Amino acid sequence: MGDILHALPAVSALRAAHPEWLLGWAIEPQWRALLAAYSYPHQPAAPRTPSMPLVDRIHTVAAKRWGRQPLAPSTLRDILASRSELRQASYDICIDLQGAVRSAVIARWARPGRLIGEAAPREPLARWWFSERVETHGTHVIEQAAEVARAVDGDPLPLGLPCLPCDPEARAWCASHAPDRPFVLLSPGAGWGAKRWPLERYAEVARALVAEGMAVVVNASPAEQPLAEQLARQSGATALVPTLSQLIELSRRAALVVAGDTGPLHLAAALGRPVVGIYGPTDPARNGPYHGEHIILRHPESRRDHTRRAEPEAGLLTISPAEVLDAVHSLLTSTARPPADCSNRAPAPGQPTATVKAAR
Repeated sequence: MGDILHALPAVSALRAAHPEWLLGWAIEPQWRALLAAYSYPHQPAAPRTPSMPLVDRIHTVAAKRWGRQPLAPSTLRDILASRSELRQASYDICIDLQGAVRSAVIARWARPGRLIGEAAPREPLARWWFSERVETHGTHVIEQAAEVARAVDGDPLPLGLPCLPCDPEARAWCASHAPDRPFVLLSPGAGWGAKRWPLERYAEVARALVAEGMAVVVNASPAEQPLAEQLARQSGATALVPTLSQLIELSRRAALVVAGDTGPLHLAAALGRPVVGIYGPTDPARNGPYHGEHIILRHPESRRDHTRRAEPEAGLLTISPAEVLDAVHSLLTSTARPPADCSNRAPAPGQPTATVKAAR
């Protein structure tokens, strides 16, 4: 989810520069809602709408499932069907913004005239599939993606808020499930344990905000639902298990989002919502929020480490609920913003950001 959200600003800028171009995206099926509303009955020839504002075609590619079931008969059938679909689309150019061997191979299936990627991709072997290799110099992955996209036609591609879809059904769900007043959205999950701030500390933050009269919503995946419900019982917050389309609309309505280095944090930032980020082993200069007002809390001795450890990183554990609450109060005071809308305006250049790192 984070990789897609980090690629969206560059592709949105490319769309703004060339509204007449046909753009397609190959994406894992579980993330399709980042490009089109679940309820949108898209046809390839249909005009772009707020429900599918960015691309003209979506190719769902279940590569992770194929990796888990390499010998299943359905895997070979799906691979052949996906390869055929990409070739029939007759793309002139493919851009690999993930920098993985898997994404580079899928891009090669399309047989484009040009396949553009980073000179030093995340997985070094991926570069051998690229016909053009771009030296990137930006610190943030969003900046690096824009450098790769600029190689397509030399456009400056200013980076503003990306285009995300609007789902009428998800908006109706939010109207009946989300608080009818400003609320803080907590997203305590994380991809692995080293990035996960303890749940009891989120509960302490939620209790304090509820005691102050603030509405608090806890976002949870289905696997995290029991923990989220426990947190809600202990604090007076509301626990919700939204679909991805519903989470987009829920984040649009939030007054502020508190999360670690996770997809929901990057989603909120992509929507321009105020964010408090709780960081440990990942570097916010590279993977932190890029748009909107934000405060990042991270111990100065935390080191970049993507090892999938089960226990929270030591520096992460030095961040206290009091520090998180101070950051929440600071942003709520300075950013009384209305909910984000579904206008999907073209990206605007030079949107400011503000990052504050905790030093203990």
